[in-house]
Amino acid sequence: MTEDTLGGRLARAAQHPRGVRFLDRRETGGERLSYGELFARARGVAGALQRLGLRPGERVALVLPTAPFFFDAFFGAVLAGGVPVPLYPPIRLGRMDEHRAQTAAMLRACGARLVLSDRRIQRLLGAAVVDGKPDLGSATMEELEVHPPSPVEVSPDDVAFIQFSSGTTVEPKPVCLTHRQILANVRAILAAIQAAYPDTGAEPHVGVSWLPLYHDMGLVGAVLGAVELPGELILIPPELFIARPAIWLRALSRYRGTISPAPNFAYALCAKRVRDDELAGVDLSRWSVALNGAEPVTPAVIESFVERFARYGLRREALTPVYGLAEATLAVTLSDLRSPFRRRRFDRDALVRRATAIPASEGQELVSLGPPLPGFALRIIDDEGHDAAAGQVGRVLVRGPSVMLGYHGMPERTAATLRDGWLDTGDTGFVHENQLYLYGRAKDLIVLRGHNHAPQDVEQVLHDVDGLRAGCVAAVGIVGHEGEALFLFVERARNARRDDGSIAQAVSRTVSERTGLVPERVLVLGAGTLPRTSSGKIRREETRRRFLAGTLTPPRRVTILYLLREMLRSHAAQMRRER
Repeated sequence: MTEDTLGGRLARAAQHPRGVRFLDRRETGGERLSYGELFARARGVAGALQRLGLRPGERVALVLPTAPFFFDAFFGAVLAGGVPVPLYPPIRLGRMDEHRAQTAAMLRACGARLVLSDRRIQRLLGAAVVDGKPDLGSATMEELEVHPPSPVEVSPDDVAFIQFSSGTTVEPKPVCLTHRQILANVRAILAAIQAAYPDTGAEPHVGVSWLPLYHDMGLVGAVLGAVELPGELILIPPELFIARPAIWLRALSRYRGTISPAPNFAYALCAKRVRDDELAGVDLSRWSVALNGAEPVTPAVIESFVERFARYGLRREALTPVYGLAEATLAVTLSDLRSPFRRRRFDRDALVRRATAIPASEGQELVSLGPPLPGFALRIIDDEGHDAAAGQVGRVLVRGPSVMLGYHGMPERTAATLRDGWLDTGDTGFVHENQLYLYGRAKDLIVLRGHNHAPQDVEQVLHDVDGLRAGCVAAVGIVGHEGEALFLFVERARNARRDDGSIAQAVSRTVSERTGLVPERVLVLGAGTLPRTSSGKIRREETRRRFLAGTLTPPRRVTILYLLREMLRSHAAQMRRER
């Protein structure tokens, strides 16, 4: 196996003393394994997989939590010449039927020959494995009989692993990535970080991540980045972070973390839920690279996070918005790591009515996601597929050394998404002063009275409404007798003091005051109700579909009175508009 493969990079990292620490609920240590130990364990698993009958190029689905077993299985499959396919493990037992159905669909989509899990997860998966039809069935990590592996030839241009796209507007698709493509992206990211903050013997880089290992930001950005450096990596189970967000900041302080990525909702969650008494002695001054990506980046959230934790040493320039997607391995653009994040206002009317970005002193505020990484290029195209004029909003296309081979077993989808080396991201945006600004997903636009509205414009104004879960809002257009209308689906915070009717009124009032739009309905839902991607992003189209199917409804105790009040309020608003 050559050095320019994932297995070769782990073998190289094994020569260094650094390694990976897996934190647990105690936070005071957790199991730590050096890269040498991880490499030895992975070799034993590789031999076990070969003895089970796995052949080079065959897919191995991994349904495992953040733990040493994941590393054993992932790199074991790679060293055996197989293709690991990380899938998300079951977390909430109340949705097991849904999880089993989606797992089975993913197993069929990637053509997995074997499923690796642990004993607990294997019991929970049950029929999902049968329905997924893997030839070799399933095995648990506890029962594998480790064995020295037989040599295999692996080329940098072979598929290294398959990662599923997040599926924000459609079902997730299996993205095929080669060793060369993955390493190109990892090296581009690390080169930018090293140029801004060189790793020295006295002050080495330390990564801290709670991100799921089945997601590109967690696997590529945290794990493979640490292996490539090689650097010390601290991993926190994602379910532990969600329950106790302060654990992330405490780990950054305790282990002197310098690099830690997260999606926008995590920064909002910390700013809202972490208390001062949970941060005694915390020092965030070494946190140099706080990447913010994987979902829309909102100015208000970044500002609130900086203001909230500046007293603990957090520097403003650490917050770094980025843009990427699974089909490009991970990152496409990266903001200047040494400068504070850039935010600009653009004329709202021009954005909505003319799809043109015109700087304005008042208007829609957007965050720059930076210029393309070296070797990458951006194109903005109009509805006819022509290059858009400067400042025009259009579909975002990207090209670069880490753009996927294609979707496994989906030649038609691949051809529709990847043309002449250009990847159609499905996102809309524009370039201003060589910086990319996103303006939503093409399929998510809401059309009200003939005018397009980006749902994130509505969702972002609700960041400070009391009683809402941070980032758990979906703005959706639903067609009725009088055309498309604005529906808002919001999740109630678990510790909300106000009732659902009061929350709905506050949401409706805030949207009307800050955007000029009047929601047709506001539905307040329980925590965890809105459908999400594997990385936690809200799926707007799936929300709309479930609502119309009658499987997404407000709580029964407020339904009748609440909907009657909403109908009367909507009718009164319509009368005012017609006057």
